[in-house]
Amino acid sequence: IGGINSIDALLADRRLLTVALGAFGLETEIAKKAIVRRVLEQPVSDPASFANRLNDPRWRAFARAFGFSGAGADFSAPAFQADIAARFTQRSFEAAVGVADPDIRLALNFRREILSIAESQNVASAGWFQILGQQPLRRVVEAAFGLPASFANLDVDRQRAILEGKAEAAFGRRSAAVFSAPENVESALRRFFLAQTANTIAATGRGQTALALLSDSGGVSPDALFNARLAE
Repeated sequence: IGGINSIDALLADRRLLTVALGAFGLETEIAKKAIVRRVLEQPVSDPASFANRLNDPRWRAFARAFGFSGAGADFSAPAFQADIAARFTQRSFEAAVGVADPDIRLALNFRREILSIAESQNVASAGWFQILGQQPLRRVVEAAFGLPASFANLDVDRQRAILEGKAEAAFGRRSAAVFSAPENVESALRRFFLAQTANTIAATGRGQTALALLSDSGGVSPDALFNARLAE
């Protein structure tokens, strides 16, 4: 990455682009080079920039790290390289965990990503839409709030209204900003695991150990649940 000095050079190196996008959870977008180019060309400090109009915090984070407009990042800096490598490694670890247990991967992703939405300036108007727009986050929230599969077929404004009502009932606030509180994140994950484990037991009869852990513990421990599920 230290030798990259243009957008064209980054887009032409598939291995580097894989790591760059993967570090921000955008690995599935690697074929959309026109979108990647537009994100990198415009400064994320401009509210009207393409990254901001996409209304996805992952793209904004990617643009801040790799944007070529303005001063930009120093790709040769060891701190920059270490940060991107660590982000990519963490997500790769989550993907590997997900092979054994997709629920654990969803939980780890939720814990990492939800804060950037909950603390964003436009959380009041766009927070729930951003959650609905990211499938991994949506799956956790839908399960945590006990929403049926038919929920996804509703008008998006109706979906937001339902989520606001569920959040108010569970946490006392209608805004997605409720997830800025760590205890609410853990509560949501606990609800998610309970719902998913109950579904697993109903479908396969497996998951009794994980359910016992959830019933006895005051918090969610992904490591404990992961080990319990492997032991089933």
